[in-house]
Amino acid sequence: MNIFRLTGDLSHLAAIIILLLKIWKTRSCAGISGKSQILFALVFTSRYLDLLTSFISLYNSTMKVIYIACAYATVYLIYVKFKATYDGNHDTFRVEFLVVPVGGLAFLVNHDFSLLEIMWTFSIYLESVSILPQLFMISKTGEAETITTHYLFFLGLYRALYLINWIWRFYFEGFFDMIAIVAGVVQTILYCDFFYLYVTKGKKLVFQT
Repeated sequence: MNIFRLTGDLSHLAAIIILLLKIWKTRSCAGISGKSQILFALVFTSRYLDLLTSFISLYNSTMKVIYIACAYATVYLIYVKFKATYDGNHDTFRVEFLVVPVGGLAFLVNHDFSLLEIMWTFSIYLESVSILPQLFMISKTGEAETITTHYLFFLGLYRALYLINWIWRFYFEGFFDMIAIVAGVVQTILYCDFFYLYVTKGKKLVFQT
């Protein structure tokens, strides 16, 4: 494992922990898209089905379990424990417009026509667009709380580091995965405008509507 993948994993974990701490400490999920969190839970569930069939390393298995557990814990906090603070009126993105096309694409374009491979491909495609409900929600409200912007920043950093990881692996290991790279590029592009605003606007991020 190279340093870019490791720091990418840590950035991803940091984003998840930041979000969970934000919800728990404030006892509120205001400003957070429950729909994005459901999509992320679906991403991790479909991607890590291989936990039931194979073992790569303790680190690999531990990170997979942490991602799945944190994803469902976040969904629980939003829709059950702190449901009264959830802003469903602004979380209105039609997620079926993401899940259905992604499911069809995973069925048609994959590395191997098997259940695990199709589900893995589905998770890669879906992750690339799972943040759209959150960004859509922020664009509707016109602003984002500081902790939410930090969450999005670390998610974007995770994707950027993974792009560098793929470049590194191509040059030094001869590894090339077109599906993962294209999906990663799409997801990173979605963050470009956010990154610009994050850096130029500072800790309090205000979106123009």
